[in-house]
Amino acid sequence: MNSLDDSLIAEDIDEYLLKHENKSLLRFITCGSVDDGKSTLIGRLLFESRALFDDQLDTVTAESKKWGTQGKDVDLALLVDGLAAEREQGITIDVAYRFFSTDRRKFIVADTPGHEQYTRNMITGASTADAAIVICDARQGVLTQTRRHTYLLSLLGIRNVILAVNKMDLMEYDESVFTAIVDEFRAFIEPLSINEVIAIPLSALTGTNIIEPGRQTPWYHGPTLMSCLETIELDNEHARGKPFRLPVQWVNRPNLDFRGFSGMVVSGTVKPGDSIRVQPSGSGSVVERIVTFDGDLAVAMAGQSVTLTLRDDIDISRGDVISTADEPASTAEQFECTVFWMHEAPLFPGRPYLLKIGTRTIPASITTIKYQVNINTLEHVAAKQLGLNSIGVCNINTEQAVAFDSYKDNRDTGSFVLIDRASNNTVGAGMLHFALRRSDNIHMQAVDIDKNRRSILKGQKSCVVWFTGLSGSGKSTIANLVEKKLATAGHHTYLLDGDNVRHGLNKDLGFTDADRVENIRRISEVATLMVDSGLIVLTAFISPFRSERQLARNLVKDDEFLEVYVETPLALAEERDPKGLYKKARRGELKNFTGIDSPYEPPQQAEISVDTSAMDAEQCADAVIAELRRRGMLAIPEVG
Repeated sequence: MNSLDDSLIAEDIDEYLLKHENKSLLRFITCGSVDDGKSTLIGRLLFESRALFDDQLDTVTAESKKWGTQGKDVDLALLVDGLAAEREQGITIDVAYRFFSTDRRKFIVADTPGHEQYTRNMITGASTADAAIVICDARQGVLTQTRRHTYLLSLLGIRNVILAVNKMDLMEYDESVFTAIVDEFRAFIEPLSINEVIAIPLSALTGTNIIEPGRQTPWYHGPTLMSCLETIELDNEHARGKPFRLPVQWVNRPNLDFRGFSGMVVSGTVKPGDSIRVQPSGSGSVVERIVTFDGDLAVAMAGQSVTLTLRDDIDISRGDVISTADEPASTAEQFECTVFWMHEAPLFPGRPYLLKIGTRTIPASITTIKYQVNINTLEHVAAKQLGLNSIGVCNINTEQAVAFDSYKDNRDTGSFVLIDRASNNTVGAGMLHFALRRSDNIHMQAVDIDKNRRSILKGQKSCVVWFTGLSGSGKSTIANLVEKKLATAGHHTYLLDGDNVRHGLNKDLGFTDADRVENIRRISEVATLMVDSGLIVLTAFISPFRSERQLARNLVKDDEFLEVYVETPLALAEERDPKGLYKKARRGELKNFTGIDSPYEPPQQAEISVDTSAMDAEQCADAVIAELRRRGMLAIPEVG
């Protein structure tokens, strides 16, 4: 097993190198609890694979030089040193990727941390894995982190799971110990979407059942760990039996005579003459050519990057999905999904994010958290937010329709990541379950009288003037003065004030971060409707989070939103304290009070800033109106 073909090396080094260059590649992840022996097991795999090749290494190197080629040897000593360094630190602080190879297959293994606070690192490693080795310490059995990682593997759709019961040498290779652990593990996974698990008793330290069957376990008649890894079906091989999907990476048009659509085939196969459908538009055509750098192909299959040319000149953009016409991808704007949250700042319903699915990135927001999953017990728990490493089942809304499959049917077209709009950091990952029924039943109704017509009737350009600042900064006072001056000049306005809306529309909301997000989300939607009616809308809200103010801005056109930062030092706001709120907050009688025990994020690029420590309310109001006039908001709009 795994020995090199000496005669092939001696006779034709090029053929030998080509043979091993074209070996299949298995990506797998090792996971489990702290000190279960992940690094030792990986070190053993690296050591054994290197030992299998050492006898022929000099021959390969000599022949490579003779034929003018470079060997593909990996500095395994460096990798082993890395493992040793991690053991000295006492923790693997990130996902460490290792490479090794046997005669039958190449491998990339993701060594992930065992500590709960680094669960997101495990998600990262598992996201591209074909298989997973869940390691248990024979002395400890199935632990909390074992369950946590196994549950995450089931969510991520890892089909090939190996339960490695390690350190059997410390339990004198007792069969009953192994059987008890396997029974407990199988009972845990029964409600999960893991079809089958291969359980192997082993010792990473001694090498038992790693490469060769161990004499110490005569009662075990299953495969060794390496034989499992060498024969596991790859995701690409599995995906070829699924319906054809190609997310368009870019539209390739080097000249007027050629128009191709490039991307990677993530599932199924396609050949010239096949009928296809492009989602979400629904346009259809027929494949004419499959173009690659090395020439046209007769068939393309999952895992290959290609360029398709079509019979018809239809509209296709980056992010669209080309599907088989018989079984096209679904399209929707609202979904149920599972979200794994990977950021210190919690997820709140209504907060705007960017959603990246396949090659498409669009604005999106979580509309509802249906429940959070207790990973240790699998219990469903009510939640208003998701914190770091939390998992929740949610409803999500995208700004535009997207092409998708359920994650259980296709990992590539059913998975997404959430991106923070301000920092561009990835903050969450998710799996789509299904489209919400109302997504298909609700459509925008066309109307004959539009926003432009209503604005012309009112002799002004409708917009939102969004006042933000600390409590006591003077937002309401200035906004009220601005509205009086505009009304006196004959303009049509409406003032939405933070306190007033909490007597009606938002009377069910408190002042937690989650409730503040929902408060601003509702006001933003109301303000958008009022802008559509042709009004100049003034809002006076603390609105402490930039992301929610960005949500309000995104709901209208760029030139219809003016952010007014009412800048006031916290000490001055406390000194004014017209409602006595700061005093209550300092005494601990008011929780989640902005500026005291809840943060305020000042605008970074407000259209208007007024400093109430240097200007009185009249001067601030005049400055706002002057800016509105300068921007043409108070003039009669052009007919459009």
